[in-house]
Amino acid sequence: MTTTLEQFKHDAAEKTADLRHRAVIQKAIATYDAAVARGRLRFADWQNARSHAAAIKWETINHLDRYLEQFERNVLANGGHVFWAETAEDARAHILQLARQHGVEKVVKSKSMTTEEIHLNDALEAAGIHTVETDLGEYICQIRGEPPYHIVTPVMHLTKADIARTFQEKLGTPPTDSAEELTMIARARLRQEFLTADMGITGANFAIADTGMVAITENEGNARLSFSLPRVHVAIVGIEKLIPRFEDLALFWPLLSGSGTGQAITAYSSLIGGPRQEREADGPREFHVILLDNGRTRLLADSEQRDALHCIRCGACLNACPIYKNVGGHAYGTTYQGPIGSVITPHLRDAEEWSHLPYASSLCGACTDVCPVRIDLHHHLLHNRRNAVQSKFDSPLQRLLFRAWLATMQSPAAYSVASRLANLALRLGVAQPLLKPWTATRDFPTPPKQSFKDYWRQHGRGA
Repeated sequence: MTTTLEQFKHDAAEKTADLRHRAVIQKAIATYDAAVARGRLRFADWQNARSHAAAIKWETINHLDRYLEQFERNVLANGGHVFWAETAEDARAHILQLARQHGVEKVVKSKSMTTEEIHLNDALEAAGIHTVETDLGEYICQIRGEPPYHIVTPVMHLTKADIARTFQEKLGTPPTDSAEELTMIARARLRQEFLTADMGITGANFAIADTGMVAITENEGNARLSFSLPRVHVAIVGIEKLIPRFEDLALFWPLLSGSGTGQAITAYSSLIGGPRQEREADGPREFHVILLDNGRTRLLADSEQRDALHCIRCGACLNACPIYKNVGGHAYGTTYQGPIGSVITPHLRDAEEWSHLPYASSLCGACTDVCPVRIDLHHHLLHNRRNAVQSKFDSPLQRLLFRAWLATMQSPAAYSVASRLANLALRLGVAQPLLKPWTATRDFPTPPKQSFKDYWRQHGRGA
């Protein structure tokens, strides 16, 4: 059986060698970067906005028990229902129970990372419930049979031509190079799904403790149709999505859109506070919120790294990461990719199985610089590496090599001998097999004839 590490190495090597793939990704990210740079100019003080958001999330996460209970009380007072799901299995089982209880045959879903995290679509389809992703990007992923590529842009890796071919092969539509026509094809097919669905499932960008509402932000209107037309609405919310007060949205909504897509605010910003009331024309007859733990309390218990739960899923760290730009989203093999995924996945899933992800980083710190809630991402990647070593998740050979390196660096004499031997090995070509993983895609610099130490000694230390 192929391990997640072996699969990551294989997929990463394949994608870094695919120049077309890298060009598509880097062009898309460059477009986002330009938009985000313009979006930040709308803030009078961008850095102060980040600090204020970080302070709010720190307050929330460090008093999460209190805010979760307040949120539950208010959802119940609004006529909704709350289910606490400790695991992915608990969440899936509860949704299937609700579906059976209400005779659900068709589900429409808006874009939701939490449903991807718990593999909900597979469970619904296995139970004979037709499930349709209604976000355009997620819909394309669904008909292609692949997971989302990016937290914000599920099909960042595809061009218009790729999508047109997918529609032609999967839907039997005529070829077109028009983005508008492709969008209208999807719209025509999805509209009937909305009208005939029995249950709508969404995630939530934020859950507001003092009102019991969930806040959803999007650009297509599909989430609004998903919760307003079906008779049952289920919102699956990671417990870290809490914010304390309704007025906090005035900061977090533009911060999320500004960091994710560069917009002042997304096209559709919705608040759902309960089931349809007597004089309301639309909305669900029943409103259910599933509060998902699924490993989050393990991360919450780690006082050193719990600020990773501040994440608002804007995707900015993915766009900034030089590793993500080259290996792409699918290589990570997990729901949350890039720097934030490499930080939280070993906590949310099996720590040993995913201990390789924190090493997929240059530790340049670009992810920390762009994070709108100031998560100390590159240091958390180091923390995860340390955790992997302390738990002996790394290989014995790796530990041996690092011990040898440490001993060499602590001894001037050993360092001098090792440097001369390495220089000689490089000149004679003996080291080439060891350097093959590097030189397969890069040119190795020619070693200098004279070391800096020799140069310093020759020219005089005081010169």
